Amino acid sequence: MWWGWRGRLRRQAGIAGLPAVPDDAGPAALSVAGQYVTTTSAGDWLDRIAAHGMGIRTNATLELRTTGVLLLRKGAADVYIAADAMTEVSTQAGMAGKFVEKDGLVVITWRLGEKLVDTGFRTTDAAAKKPLVTALRALVPAQPDPPATELPDADHGRKNDENE
Repeated sequence: MWWGWRGRLRRQAGIAGLPAVPDDAGPAALSVAGQYVTTTSAGDWLDRIAAHGMGIRTNATLELRTTGVLLLRKGAADVYIAADAMTEVSTQAGMAGKFVEKDGLVVITWRLGEKLVDTGFRTTDAAAKKPLVTALRALVPAQPDPPATELPDADHGRKNDENE
C-alpha cells in the first residue's frame, strides 16, 4: 500500500497547493462538526488526491465564511475552498474509503488550480446536513443561463399533403 501511495504522490506532484485562507474571510457564519472524508478527482470517486495531505481522512469542523468554506482538520493541513472556485454542492453515498447511507456525504466540487476536484464531508449530526447543503449551495456562484437556441420550424422542409 505504501508503494501505491508513494506512486500516487509522484503522479500528482503537479497539482496546485492548498489555497491560503484570505485575511478577509470573515467569521464563521455556520460551524458544523464532522469528518473530512477525502478529496478525489471530480466525478471519479476512486481517484483519491494524495498530494498536500488531501487524501487523509480526519475529524474536522466545516466553517462557512463570507468568502468560502474552511475545513479545520485535526492532524492535517486545513483546506480552504473559495466560493468563486466552487462549481457544485451535492450529496452522495460514498467516496474512496468511506461509504455511508444514501446522500450521507456532502460533496463540494471545486477548482484546485486547473484541476476540478470533489471534497467530501460527513456531518456528525445528521440533522445538520440539510441546512449545511442549503448554505453551501448559496455560496456557489450562479452559472449564466445557456444562450437560447432557436429551434427550427417543425414544418420547415417537411412534405405533407398540402405542399406535395
